[in-house]
Amino acid sequence: MTATALDVSVGSSLVLDGDEWRVERGEPHTGRVQLVALDGTRQSVTYRFLAHHPDCHPSSVTAAEGASRGRQPKSLGDLTAHQLELVKVRLEHLAEVRTGFRSGDRLRPGQGEPKPQYNPDTTTVTSRRHAKVAELQAMGRQEAKVLALDQVGFRTLIRWEKRFQRDGIIGCADDRWLRESGGHRKVNKEVREAVHAVRQETKHLSKVSMTTKARLITQYMHETFGTAPEDVPSYWVLRKVWYEWFGSGRGRQRNQQADDLVSNDGYVLIDRPGKVVALDTTVLPVMVRESVFDDAVKVHLTLALCAYTHSICAFRLTLVSDTSVDVAMLLRDVMLPLPMRDDWGEEMEWPYPGLPASVVAEFAGHEVAGLPFLTPETVTTDHGSIYRNHHLVQVQEDLGCNILPSRVLRPEDKALIERVFGSIRSLLFEWLPGYTGVDVADRGVDPEGDAVLTIAELEHVIATWIVGIWQKRRLGAFAPHWDPGGDHSPNSLMAASFEQGGFALEIPSPQLYYKLLPEHTVKKIDAQRGVKIRGLWYDGPALTPHKGERSSRGGQRQTEWVVHREPRDRRTVFFQDPFTHEWHPLRWTGLPADDVVPAFGDKRVTELLRKIKTAGLKPRTDQELLPQLLALMHRTRPVKQWTSRLTKSERIEVAREREQARAAAADRPQVPVVVPAVQRPQDEDGPRPRRELAGDVPTTVAPPPRLGNDARRRPLFVVPPADATEADS
Repeated sequence: MTATALDVSVGSSLVLDGDEWRVERGEPHTGRVQLVALDGTRQSVTYRFLAHHPDCHPSSVTAAEGASRGRQPKSLGDLTAHQLELVKVRLEHLAEVRTGFRSGDRLRPGQGEPKPQYNPDTTTVTSRRHAKVAELQAMGRQEAKVLALDQVGFRTLIRWEKRFQRDGIIGCADDRWLRESGGHRKVNKEVREAVHAVRQETKHLSKVSMTTKARLITQYMHETFGTAPEDVPSYWVLRKVWYEWFGSGRGRQRNQQADDLVSNDGYVLIDRPGKVVALDTTVLPVMVRESVFDDAVKVHLTLALCAYTHSICAFRLTLVSDTSVDVAMLLRDVMLPLPMRDDWGEEMEWPYPGLPASVVAEFAGHEVAGLPFLTPETVTTDHGSIYRNHHLVQVQEDLGCNILPSRVLRPEDKALIERVFGSIRSLLFEWLPGYTGVDVADRGVDPEGDAVLTIAELEHVIATWIVGIWQKRRLGAFAPHWDPGGDHSPNSLMAASFEQGGFALEIPSPQLYYKLLPEHTVKKIDAQRGVKIRGLWYDGPALTPHKGERSSRGGQRQTEWVVHREPRDRRTVFFQDPFTHEWHPLRWTGLPADDVVPAFGDKRVTELLRKIKTAGLKPRTDQELLPQLLALMHRTRPVKQWTSRLTKSERIEVAREREQARAAAADRPQVPVVVPAVQRPQDEDGPRPRRELAGDVPTTVAPPPRLGNDARRRPLFVVPPADATEADS
């Protein structure tokens, strides 16, 4: 993901321990990079060292952080629908300059493409840029102005390309669209009362214009407070205040779901790993034991399948059903290497020639299993509610993925992953205890009694089977188009792709977890209570400098603060500091000091607020909600809430809440601990210093624990002990 990767290209600048360094040379084959300071001092460090250093960030000379210091980073949500269309038009012109094709792919040419002046086989990038400038200048002045292309020059195209590589689609947006907010309209208490009174009066009536609302506000102030009409704020002030408080009210929310999904009815040629990744969810035909009440339950299996190599890049087991956050974390798992487990041998390690296992282990911080990790370019799904969810669509756009949903009632569009589900059932699930068959007619006498595996154990079995059997299984009739009669497996296809196109060993940021969580905006941070997210108040030390102030964010969400919510664990939300861009957790103000309350999710909060509203209670602080919450979570034990008195669906709901909390804690990155080391200058051509003695610095890394829920309790990018080679350089 380019938007979250640390730029270590030659010539880029970064700040390390408060000092600015320039990247002089990269050595991907050794996993190291050469840095040079302003005074000529040089040092050699590893990519892993830079990725996990707590005080390493891009320099404002070559990164966008310096220009946006004091403001939260911009995103596609800041653009209006019209501005987003203009950005896509700009992206098409930029793709034609880069590749010669408006689609950016020579396998999907448009009519008459490539044009002679944009043919990548006979022209250079510079000549194509000049040709594009001439083409835009020849366009009609009014047409170019409507498309926001009337002031595009040679250097503008270069700036777009650099920003696109760094920030993705939002890099092509005009800075004037997202300029710093100019402040907020202030009104007195009389105007506020009048606005709310008119709001209540017109809420259930037929729709009226803003002009009529302004006249009603004027009438209310004149008859209630005796205010003269000329002393009432102008129409434009009232309009801005109304839109900020209540929105424009121009459309119906239920008719605006997933309108911008990208559709493609043409033929797609899949010629490299990650070009198309298919996602789908099915009910697992194996009964398992949940970890709270030990009941036999069914879980849902969500797979991410690489359509080119047929590799199962990632999977997740969720109790009852998955959510958009679970699928978002599944996409994150696709981009991360899979750690080895304790009971896996050498035959399960990274097997692909062309990229040594030692280099990948140096990058990841642990031994890596034989399962490819990649950045998905196109994600294809069905029309399930979780895949058409606004949050998941936004996540895929932030990751830079093209969304390619299958056609309605056309299962053949994703027949590949459907066949994989059938193969897993016949090759693995039928061998496991608690197998329920294809449908009820094929079910055994007592599959619930046969269930002995827990969710963690079943996840371990599936992971072992994928790495040890599926990745090495012969594809047969599903061989690649360039060798239909060959003997290939997912692992051999991945190795062949290394020879054909290489492999991009990117460094995804551990902070990607926070960016994949749902966003919420608040207009102002309350000085006493903090921020209110979905009915609960959250506060923390990170909000102290910003209390009582409005954000300087521009665009559609100007003057608003952005907070990210974890739906699986509502005890905390996460806030990104506008100056340091670091993420800080904000605790629910209703938690006690000892923090002994178990985790609870969105559904429990909805039940809590509904119960409070039904009872007619008006708690003054969120601490008064805690007893009601504990009662809903079965912490109080009257007879009617004994375990034996709960229905099976209620017990499954409690178990699901515990599983979601464990998954959320496992996905959350931990704060890295860096061992301080003494910096000693070293000549670039001098001998490499020897590693410190074992008695001074630990030189071994503890083996990673079991994967699944247990393994994700630790960060996937482990910070190893201090290396003298890095510290002394």
